[in-house]
Amino acid sequence: METLTVRRVIAAPIAEVFDWCATTTNYTRSPWVLRARLARPGAGAPYGVGAVRLHTWTIGWFRERITDYHAPYAFDYTVERSFPPARHELGRMTFAEVDGGTEVVWTTTFQVGLPFFGAALTRAVGRPVVGHAFGKILEAADTALTGGGRPVSH
Repeated sequence: METLTVRRVIAAPIAEVFDWCATTTNYTRSPWVLRARLARPGAGAPYGVGAVRLHTWTIGWFRERITDYHAPYAFDYTVERSFPPARHELGRMTFAEVDGGTEVVWTTTFQVGLPFFGAALTRAVGRPVVGHAFGKILEAADTALTGGGRPVSH
């Protein structure tokens, strides 16, 4: 399993950044996400606990369930199913007020679900590709909320 973390500061209020990132349909503003929709609303909020999100990315298809939700500070999710198959232990986005806006920290722990080669493929291909895709989604959030487009740190 590999843990990947992508960080970005977005010059916008925490509630706006959280709402943008929690709303899965916004991800289609990135070139990496072709389709995204809320398949089942969550408890207490559309993207709250129990919400099911469906994503079609250029790298695959993912069914995610929100497992923890604390607006505007954090939410966790798990990938229940995917193609290509992958093992997933953690998906988390946290939001903190910092000088200059809101710091977003997006962490995932995953492995490509292929016997024998999964770990090596995850390290060599999965980690850099997913990191780049997460960065592009956060760049889209930045552009949507501020008109910005600063580099992402991995």
